[in-house]
Amino acid sequence: MAQTTSRTPPDTKVHFLWRFFSSVKLTIALLIILAITSIAGTLIPQQQEALKFARELSPWVFRLFAALDLFDMYHAFWFRIFLGALTVNLLVCSIDRFPTAWGRFRAQPSPEREQPFENLPEEQAFLVEGNPGDLPGRIEALLRSRYKRVHAAKDETRSSWHAEKGRYAHFGVYLVHLSVFLILVGGLIGSFLGFQGFVNIVEGETIDEIAVRNRMETMPLGFEVRCDRFVVEFYESGAPKEYRSDLTFLVDGEVAAERAIRVNHPTEFEGVTFYQSSYGSTPGRRVHLHLMRAGDPPATTPVDAEIQGPAVELPGKEGVFRVLDANPNMMGVMGPAVLIGVKPHDGDEMQFWVFQNVGAVQERFPGIFGHNPRLNPAAFEPYTFVLTQLESRYYTGLQVNRDPGVPLVWAGCFMMVAGFIVTFFMSHRHIWVRLDRIENGANRVRIAGRSSKNPVGLERELERLTGDLNRLLNDRND
Repeated sequence: MAQTTSRTPPDTKVHFLWRFFSSVKLTIALLIILAITSIAGTLIPQQQEALKFARELSPWVFRLFAALDLFDMYHAFWFRIFLGALTVNLLVCSIDRFPTAWGRFRAQPSPEREQPFENLPEEQAFLVEGNPGDLPGRIEALLRSRYKRVHAAKDETRSSWHAEKGRYAHFGVYLVHLSVFLILVGGLIGSFLGFQGFVNIVEGETIDEIAVRNRMETMPLGFEVRCDRFVVEFYESGAPKEYRSDLTFLVDGEVAAERAIRVNHPTEFEGVTFYQSSYGSTPGRRVHLHLMRAGDPPATTPVDAEIQGPAVELPGKEGVFRVLDANPNMMGVMGPAVLIGVKPHDGDEMQFWVFQNVGAVQERFPGIFGHNPRLNPAAFEPYTFVLTQLESRYYTGLQVNRDPGVPLVWAGCFMMVAGFIVTFFMSHRHIWVRLDRIENGANRVRIAGRSSKNPVGLERELERLTGDLNRLLNDRND
């Protein structure tokens, strides 16, 4: 933050507000608050990831966190207020101190100033014998070859020059201020005008709306997205190695773009960014069953049925059955299962679940099939239903975001880098050179300088300039 003289309006109320928001202490306080809350936001799971964490909290702690929006603090009103206050603070600070920096930028020190030559080290002066002749011209030519701004003042016995470079170093801090301002404004625009959502698209299907996080509502996209293909590769351990979605974007039913996305390789369409987030499987439309009929001799009949499709007649003509529902992983641990509804010619419909991994389920839950008729595949005698295959299809889980503030944030990041370069690697240097006619027909050349920062760099520059002038004016080539 630039430490310069404050310029405040005269009106009392405006004066108070101006002085409040132009305070560097306020900047430090806001930065500390935002840093602490950001750390809290990193430690406390946010949005969807907060569900599991929230279930482990006591009721009163949960109510407190919910009241303070700690499960989505980056969109909380109080967090936005802090961001807005910091934005105003930076803007007011910059405006308040800019006139002083502008004055330093435009200031033109006199070439005849004496103060820079006070207590001048001996190595920054040397003598040139003989008539001055073209010495002033040679000195000025050398200075103009190295500095853009050179001013001279001459009389009969003295010639003085002032040269400078790096005047724009005064604006480095304002570049940093402006970059932070752009980043904050970009963040606020994204917070108010953007959205974060998600959608699952089954392979081969098309969607035109997404679920918006935190609003418990859906939002139309204005176009359609179709998942043409989903591919997942696995390591030998069974862990997913890579998964990819081939998407087609349609506008008014016409194909507008075809894109492939992978993890960390999102794609953007009409300002909306799609990230590969997750995947899963969902039952397909077909079920393959074996119907084992007890008797002498027993018989096994393979049957293909459609989920919620037409009824299928039992092999013995006792009635019909339908596949009412399917679950790719019952209760998360029991594997694929289908709900069968058997309607005999005489009697009421009977419903029961048929598992594909019967042995594994029985081993994990001993006696489960005998204790619960709805889990007994042999509930309708004399048949035993065996699920041999449940067709499944992959769905791709996409995170869908739109953040209109991103361009401003990127512009702010690049500007911040430029601001740091100007602030830390550039300095405003003033150089004074004086040529005096002294006694005994000799001429004395003195070189002085001043820098806004980096005194070591200034010292080296003065040493180099003194040496070059000495060699030039004394016609030495060493």
